[in-house]
Amino acid sequence: MQAWQVSELGAAPELVSIASPVPVKGEVVVRVEAVGLNFADMLSIQGKYQVRHPFPYIPGMELSGVVEALGPDTEAPAPGTRVLSTCPAGALAERVALPAARLFALPDAMGFEEAAGFPIAYGTSHLALTHTARLRPGETLFVTGAAGGVGLTAVEIGKRLGARVIASARGADRLEVARAAGADLLIDSEAPGLKEALRAAGGVDVVYDAVGGPAFDAALRACRPEGRLLAIGFASGEVPQIPANLLLVRNLTVSGFWYGGMEAHVPAVAAASMAELLRWRAEGLLRPHVSHVLPFAAFPEGLDLLRTRRATGKVVIRVGQQQ
Repeated sequence: MQAWQVSELGAAPELVSIASPVPVKGEVVVRVEAVGLNFADMLSIQGKYQVRHPFPYIPGMELSGVVEALGPDTEAPAPGTRVLSTCPAGALAERVALPAARLFALPDAMGFEEAAGFPIAYGTSHLALTHTARLRPGETLFVTGAAGGVGLTAVEIGKRLGARVIASARGADRLEVARAAGADLLIDSEAPGLKEALRAAGGVDVVYDAVGGPAFDAALRACRPEGRLLAIGFASGEVPQIPANLLLVRNLTVSGFWYGGMEAHVPAVAAASMAELLRWRAEGLLRPHVSHVLPFAAFPEGLDLLRTRRATGKVVIRVGQQQ
């Protein structure tokens, strides 16, 4: 089969031919139809992600496809089932062997391209906002990078949970994407005075920050008493340094959130979250946004879209031909 492979740290991914996987007990082989790209894929190739893969390895952390074969003593899901899944790595291949427990059947109306970019972004935002920050109806949620893969889902889910949502993104076009997802107030991330703008809007209760850098500090200083700040990622490349005295005087809480850690440490919680998200999607309550769908051979171009922040929502790599 064909797969994208990274041979060594920092090396450019190469399209190679390797043997197809054979499932063991508890595993299934999925014929991959589409793969969602994440900023973490780029960091992983550069050796900057929190999980280091032994080389050579196949990138790709989320996928959709069709169950093709079951391992010994593995009864479900049945061959032919349309599924989505996350994986630590390995999605950018024509086939992948995965634990059966990681797979979720797709709603009938959900296509492969949409499904491929669904689990990590929506799973991150749903669990971060409900399980960790415990966002309540009527509270104010501030989202940085609100037109990006995870940020846009935070806007959508925050609104679904009854929050007032303030979205920050770069430029009018990206802000319009956030507005369409439900944002109540828009702030251009390149405009000065973020702290002042947030305070003028009444302050914030929950901060969902996937960018890091100065925006985190500004949001911290605009938090209301008992505010909760979620450190989701550091797309700016700058990890915030948190002054503990501000946490003390306003009774603030800062929590790190990594979806992969939730899947590993509390898998039942993560599975229940994904099941609820897929119910919401089946009921038409979520509208996933995919800005770019690229052919399998164009994986490096997809990474460049993420690196240069030219994408909104998700970038998806099309592997198979079915829809």
